[in-house]
Amino acid sequence: MQPNNSLVIETHNLSKAYKGVQALQDFNLKLTPGILGLLGPNGAGKSTLMRMLATITTPTTGTILWNGRDVVKDPEPLRSVLGYLPQDFGVYPNLSAQEFLEYMAAIKGMSGNKARQKISALLDLVNLRDAARRPLGGYSGGMRQRVGIAQALLNDPQLLIVDEPTVGLDPEERVRFRNLLSDLSGERIVILSTHIVSDVESTATDIAIIHKGHLKVRAHPEQLLKQMDGCVWEWMATSQELPALKQQFLISGTMRRMDGIEVRVASEARPCPEAKQVTPNLEDVYLSMVAQRNGGPV
Repeated sequence: MQPNNSLVIETHNLSKAYKGVQALQDFNLKLTPGILGLLGPNGAGKSTLMRMLATITTPTTGTILWNGRDVVKDPEPLRSVLGYLPQDFGVYPNLSAQEFLEYMAAIKGMSGNKARQKISALLDLVNLRDAARRPLGGYSGGMRQRVGIAQALLNDPQLLIVDEPTVGLDPEERVRFRNLLSDLSGERIVILSTHIVSDVESTATDIAIIHKGHLKVRAHPEQLLKQMDGCVWEWMATSQELPALKQQFLISGTMRRMDGIEVRVASEARPCPEAKQVTPNLEDVYLSMVAQRNGGPV
């Protein structure tokens, strides 16, 4: 399906302060259909941004526009086409998944027959058909997360915001959700915030890295990877050498082998004579950028 390029959400000099703490500052972003992967360490401002985009929190200063309309002054046009899965998504433990989704559909103003058809399709989509009549209080964390994903998709949203959506999902469920996001992205704007870099790497058409409330980087994945070309190295080290290497270099990965530990390092210069250049991945890029902002090894 061709992207609906008439959909636009944008922020202008967006800032948010909580009791004197600046959670987000002078944040400018413009999004059209596709998947934006939002990366940043804990406390970077990701959830604050998404809560403002979801009209739950109002900005301290700045504006948010949905198709040119001010979201703070007139939130309803956005709310009617919004799907949101917060990180702290909660459920009513005594309701079944079927009942909970029916309740959420009613809140979103969906009619009975339309709601039932949509709920039935979503229960299949998130693989909860067999557990649909069981109380949510008996669900595992991963199952509750799948209910959260289903409720975010109830109204076929034009803007879908998901905060840490794959937490608690097993590897098969994570792949299923990644594929679902990719299928959805052609016709809507999807914002995916996660600390699992591989989720962003496999789905995002665009990446934004937030650090200490500021937008530090906005680029396509290919552009970010190109910046790290020639700056990622691997070699075999011993367990005894590893603590000193962690102090000296930015280590983006280790893997224990029969003959030692395979160390992966982001560094502009060759870290040691035996190190060999390898192809960078998004984890290398992200860790390198965060380390630079924190004054760590590069």
